[in-house]
Amino acid sequence: MIEKAVLVGCLLPHQQEREVESSLYELSLLAETAQAQAVCTVIQKRDRVDPAYYIGKGKVLEVASLVETYQADLVIFNDELSPSQVNNLEQLLPCKVIDRTQLILDIFALRARSKEGKLQVELAQLNYLLPRIVGKGTELSRLGGGIGTRGPGETKLELDRRHIRRRIQDIRQELDKIVAHRERYRSRRKKKQMFQVALVGYTNAGKSTLLNQLTEAEAYTENQLFATLDPLTKQMRLPSGHIVLLTDTVGFIRDLPTTLVAAFRSTLEEVKEADLILHVIDSHDDNHQDQIDVVESLLTELDAGHIPVVRIFNKKDLPPAPELKVRPEDLYITALDPHDCWRVKERIETVLKQQMHTYQLLLPASEAQLISKLRQVGFVEQLTWDEGQQGYRVTLHLPVYHPLKNKIEPFRIQH
Repeated sequence: MIEKAVLVGCLLPHQQEREVESSLYELSLLAETAQAQAVCTVIQKRDRVDPAYYIGKGKVLEVASLVETYQADLVIFNDELSPSQVNNLEQLLPCKVIDRTQLILDIFALRARSKEGKLQVELAQLNYLLPRIVGKGTELSRLGGGIGTRGPGETKLELDRRHIRRRIQDIRQELDKIVAHRERYRSRRKKKQMFQVALVGYTNAGKSTLLNQLTEAEAYTENQLFATLDPLTKQMRLPSGHIVLLTDTVGFIRDLPTTLVAAFRSTLEEVKEADLILHVIDSHDDNHQDQIDVVESLLTELDAGHIPVVRIFNKKDLPPAPELKVRPEDLYITALDPHDCWRVKERIETVLKQQMHTYQLLLPASEAQLISKLRQVGFVEQLTWDEGQQGYRVTLHLPVYHPLKNKIEPFRIQH
């Protein structure tokens, strides 16, 4: 069932009107993703957020009138509300009251497919719910289905704080086991010296589509926010024949709930472990610069600011945003064009080579098997047979600290 929603935002002195309107438009897209239709938007200009009602009490009564007029099922506020604000608003509004955080958590509950994803969402929802249970009492029972009540919201709301804390502890223990498994998997990948490339970007920038085109994966793609949630890692063959691992991560969004960032930290660690980050940007979106800032800020928060980044402006097949600025070192592509995808692979190869050491070797015929190993872990740029020396002349790029470095040192050509 499609629910009708009234959206409410605040315009504060430090904010521009365009910025708030953009945020509320994004809120309407989030509501649509959660199977709701925004029927009305209310913005109040204020010096500061009202500690009791978020907006002024008079404006709340105006919103209540709009709810009656449009027969709305819920009111969605564009910021995270405090427990007391929610309680006060529910006294004046004749419908459900949720905030931006609860809406995003609800969408994540819809999208989670893997066991880890479902546990992470449940942990974030319970952490959000815990301080908001106090004082609700019997009102909890009136919450039916729909937005804001999915996942643990349907089954855990009427449990007391003690039971919720116990469930949070159980989830954390289960997640610790999954994190340990993920760490072992990462450790195996490091031993194999496989390069790891991470796709990051604002939600709906086209990361999953690009993953599918680069790796022939079958990740779910749809023109909606948070179409995919669980990370997916696939092998990708570069123009040289070298194979690297490409990981698609959860899309970022402004004001991503802190409880969600904390719950998904083990998943987001994939970004931190990458040798290269591909930052996918929607070149068609008028707010692309704000989205770039959000992603770069979250990368810094994840301690991934030191990893090389290639910015990829996607959706070249659509009209570009009016103020689009693509730097010479950036890529401007459409993920649906095979030639553009080839350009992305070439750039990945170029950047990875820059992180390696270049070797020129003369390998005797008896070491021919070593060449196949070198192809797996590095980039063999040139390979010729030297009849006079009865050996292979090899120019290759190899990671600086790779174990094979000692093996090939005796065959290095000294200049």
